[in-house]
Amino acid sequence: MNSHQLETSLKALTYPNLNRTLGELKLISTVKVTQGIAHIELLTVSDDSYLTVKKAIEETFASSFEGLSITKKGAVQKDTHYGHTATPNNRAPYAKNVIAVTSGKGGVGKSTVSVNLAIALAQLGYTVGLLDADVYGPNVPRLTNTDLEKIHWNEENKIVPSENYGLKIMSVALTTPTSDTPLVWRSSVAVSALIQFLEDVAWGELDFMVIDMPPGTGDIQLTMAQELPLTASIIVTTPQLVSADDVSRAIVMFQDIHVPIAGLVENMSYFVAPDTGMRYDIFGSGAGERLSKHYSIPLLGQIPLEMSIREGSDNGEPPVALGSETQKKYYQDIVSKMLETIAFNP
Repeated sequence: MNSHQLETSLKALTYPNLNRTLGELKLISTVKVTQGIAHIELLTVSDDSYLTVKKAIEETFASSFEGLSITKKGAVQKDTHYGHTATPNNRAPYAKNVIAVTSGKGGVGKSTVSVNLAIALAQLGYTVGLLDADVYGPNVPRLTNTDLEKIHWNEENKIVPSENYGLKIMSVALTTPTSDTPLVWRSSVAVSALIQFLEDVAWGELDFMVIDMPPGTGDIQLTMAQELPLTASIIVTTPQLVSADDVSRAIVMFQDIHVPIAGLVENMSYFVAPDTGMRYDIFGSGAGERLSKHYSIPLLGQIPLEMSIREGSDNGEPPVALGSETQKKYYQDIVSKMLETIAFNP
């Protein structure tokens, strides 16, 4: 087998578990056969993808050559001429409005709030995309019952987003071989992946893009503010003091970089015992109100700690879509207040 024949065969090889060939995915850089040794250079973004393709090639072609030399060449990175928070780029011109849902702390239910607010917007008739920007802890697919799906491409070589509950959904969790595959990425790689999700996904025209941000005040938050004209942010907290401390930092960050804050959502606000009707402030009380007054931002709503909300979320059954009328109203009221608060493009 000569170099041309090998290259043709490699390009026709199917990527494991995907209905796409290595040629369609543009993963073959150079191919050369010399003295019975096949030298193959791959274009892959991640080490995981490189190892997957390398194994597939070895299993298919090892017996055809005296040896295989398979190396990796980094793919050309996306344009990273970042904007400035005062004059951001617009990598999502297809979205009329971009809402960033964030918090300074993990574990406050930010992803659950993001999913339900996005669905509540769709219930009002808006076209909504949901981008899971929490690359190290992507939970949106499980919450939207799309966790068993994998990405595929359309004829224009654009990634096709998953769809459910009236949303178009994109998450890095849809790109990994298994649900427990960790993404051991430096922040620059994570940022490049998110820029690709903004530019290379077939989102279509959107009235709203809701971004589920990671916790903290780091690279991804700053990059999103530089690369997108954010319409507003929503800050999620719990009544707990340590949560309020971290959320304060997130509020100040967004104020410093001049991103409008639509308001606060206090999640897991209180617990009402189903047998007695007694209310218990398990995580304390009043943090949302204190933050609202201190930073002069609206308190959009308080969502109680309810077992059925947790169970529905774990099962990919968002309460705003499949919960009780009372549960639906928690999120629908928050969206109504948000739309009254922000200056959005109708």
